[in-house]
Amino acid sequence: MMDGPRSDVGRWGGNAWQPPTTPSPEPEPEPDRRSRRGGRSFWARCCGCCSCRNETDADWGPEPHGDRGSGSRGRGSSSGGRRPDSRGSDSRRPGSRASGGVNAAGDGTIREGMLVVTGVDLLSSRSDRNRREHHTDEFEYDELILRRGQPFEMVLHLSRPYESSDHVALELLIGNNPEVGKGTHVIIPVGKGGSGGWKAQVTKASGQNLNLRVHTSPNAIIGKFQFTVRTRSEAGEFQLPFDPHNEIYILFNPWCPEDIVYVEHEDWRQEYVLNESGRIYYGTEAQIGERTWNYGQFDHGVLDACLYILDRRGMPYGGRGDPVSVSRVISAMVNSLDDNGVLIGNWSGDYSRGTNPSAWVGSVEILLSYLRTGYSVPYGQCWVFAGVTTTVLRCLGLATRTVTNFNSAHDTDTSLTMDIYFDENMKPLEHLNHDSVWNFHVWNDCWMKRPDLPSGFGGWQVVDATPQETSSGIFCCGPCSVESIKNGLVYMKYDTPFIFAEVNSDKVYWQRQDDGSFKIVYVEEKAIGTLIITKAIGSNMRDDVTHIYKHPEGSEAERKAVETAASHGSKPNVYSTRDSAEDVAMQVEAQDAVMGQDLTVCVVLTNRGGSRRTVKLHLYLSVTFYTGVTGSVFKESKKEVVLAPGASERVSMPVAYKEYRPHLVDQGSMLLNVSGHVKENGQVLAKQHTFRLRTPDLSLTLLGAAVVGQECEVQIVFKNPLPVTLTNVVFRLEGSGLQRPKILNVGDIGGNETVTLHQKFVPVRPGPRQLIASLDSPQLSQVHGVIQVDVAPAPGGGGFFSDAGGDSHSGETIPMASRGGA
Repeated sequence: MMDGPRSDVGRWGGNAWQPPTTPSPEPEPEPDRRSRRGGRSFWARCCGCCSCRNETDADWGPEPHGDRGSGSRGRGSSSGGRRPDSRGSDSRRPGSRASGGVNAAGDGTIREGMLVVTGVDLLSSRSDRNRREHHTDEFEYDELILRRGQPFEMVLHLSRPYESSDHVALELLIGNNPEVGKGTHVIIPVGKGGSGGWKAQVTKASGQNLNLRVHTSPNAIIGKFQFTVRTRSEAGEFQLPFDPHNEIYILFNPWCPEDIVYVEHEDWRQEYVLNESGRIYYGTEAQIGERTWNYGQFDHGVLDACLYILDRRGMPYGGRGDPVSVSRVISAMVNSLDDNGVLIGNWSGDYSRGTNPSAWVGSVEILLSYLRTGYSVPYGQCWVFAGVTTTVLRCLGLATRTVTNFNSAHDTDTSLTMDIYFDENMKPLEHLNHDSVWNFHVWNDCWMKRPDLPSGFGGWQVVDATPQETSSGIFCCGPCSVESIKNGLVYMKYDTPFIFAEVNSDKVYWQRQDDGSFKIVYVEEKAIGTLIITKAIGSNMRDDVTHIYKHPEGSEAERKAVETAASHGSKPNVYSTRDSAEDVAMQVEAQDAVMGQDLTVCVVLTNRGGSRRTVKLHLYLSVTFYTGVTGSVFKESKKEVVLAPGASERVSMPVAYKEYRPHLVDQGSMLLNVSGHVKENGQVLAKQHTFRLRTPDLSLTLLGAAVVGQECEVQIVFKNPLPVTLTNVVFRLEGSGLQRPKILNVGDIGGNETVTLHQKFVPVRPGPRQLIASLDSPQLSQVHGVIQVDVAPAPGGGGFFSDAGGDSHSGETIPMASRGGA
């Protein structure tokens, strides 16, 4: 996916994350950044009216220093405590005592008449107005979580009543070396009108309380900020010590029209930002499978994990206000290649050293494990990468959805076509066939304006965290404007050529000629990107979004887009060599195949011409991974068919379970290769058809009512569809607001045996919730189930959260006595 010299900030080799050293209990003060003899004081820099103070007021003492925090590894770690190698943003620093403050002399002496801030109420609880108005009340955090570009309220508790002659300024700091010019050190003089959208106003001064309304910039950096207050009065100057309880998270804001991630429609925001679960689709276009995924973006610890991902790569804080840069970094960091990111990809079928990608039911366990250990989590495939990416981007405030593309091409030579090579007898030349077509591929759309592109290319942007090809030497992909994909504008950044080929390239069949050259004998124009879907807004129905990615198949606009894109590829004249007659049509049919049962595949030939046609037909059946990588052919059939003008004939090939069982690979898909030759006119017929073997679902039943803070029980029932024993069976169970990720080791399940499990959990948040389960074993995977749980509020109102609902990194062995019979 090379697209010219790298100009993005998706990687910073010079700022790679290094395990921080353990800070000393009392770090040495850094030199004062202002010269006592000629430097300008804090107030002179933030407030023009204060630049002519008396010389005795010229120094505020040392500025806060030391580690101001990474913005992610502070309180709220999923491990229940600070990571051993973490430097939280609540590190102690000179002058930051548990009580008291810093005066002009820096000795902590409080003089009579000084305006001392004795406390701060950020109104940060989930039930307070700030969290509700900023749509962050579902986060299982006690800290204040804001969306940028939107005002919030706070109350300062003072040592005496506030007077008009008093000067108050708020400060927000992020990163190791905060600088005003980079937006990492924000100074907000109260009542003076700030810059860049930052300002603070007094709304009420009552007794020793000062109520403020603070406006944040719609371009603010996202992350976790430290907060302090400075005051100046005739009696002296005071700085409030840094307190980890006063840390403030700031996120992107799709509710703010001035934010470039703004989304106009409320139902879109509810679905693509606030919905904690969703559907991910897989399988084939004719046999679509679906599974529920727990995004869990508001679960305790997940926000810290998302910010830790940015820290781990060493992304400059000054670039974290740009959603283009942030989403590009996330697309790279969710996979482990290059940078020890979140997930290790594995398509080998051997998952003995980790978790089968089909066994995951959500993102929470993955992200918390990465935050807790710092090590990449094994293993992921495309839907896992996409599910985690949806969690991270929604958590940070970007409207994001998980998208599935059926018959997704993997173009390895930048030709923007899928090229399949055959010899003179139409036998595949495997050593030349490097391009592949995945049964399905899952990626993400996120919504933003694109100020780095010409007008008209904002809106949905593709971000793909699955490591397939490198982009500027790094395994990342996007953000890429969907509008540029639709029109074949492959010169638009980022990675448009690769994504265009995934959804709208043609499958081109090349035959070797007697002189060694190759000639196009067949072009399959509707074979790639046949269906692109996502979960519908407000329901669990499918939403077909193919039309936003491509013009109608076969239309003049669609053909123009394909040929425009191909003209920028490595084979710009590919369509000029096209030459074939086509009067015999071929269609492949496959019944709904079930794992463990016999099946039948059929090929239908139709003569659309006015003369008799004789077709020599070859059928080859093999097992395949969903990525298009196939096993050896285990069954084949050859037949000659004579077709009268206008006639059709069906050719069937039955396949018994005992025939395909020894050859099954991960996810149990089949690939039928069909080729034919029309004797009379030399027409070549070619078709590749994939179909999956459907697996059973888990049946979940809630036993009793669900109430916040009260224990309830779920029953899980599974019947083994195979006549063989499933060994080392593992169940997974999780649901945001219901159950922290939990692993259940069941052991073996006999052939055609039914098992029944009972699990108890304690809901922590009210409202409609999704409880999701999966089953995995070496013999059977891709088994899952879901139930909606409507949780009533606690009798006293409100909710609570704790880690009592399960442990994300331990397994529980289920005794045989708790299992049902066959």
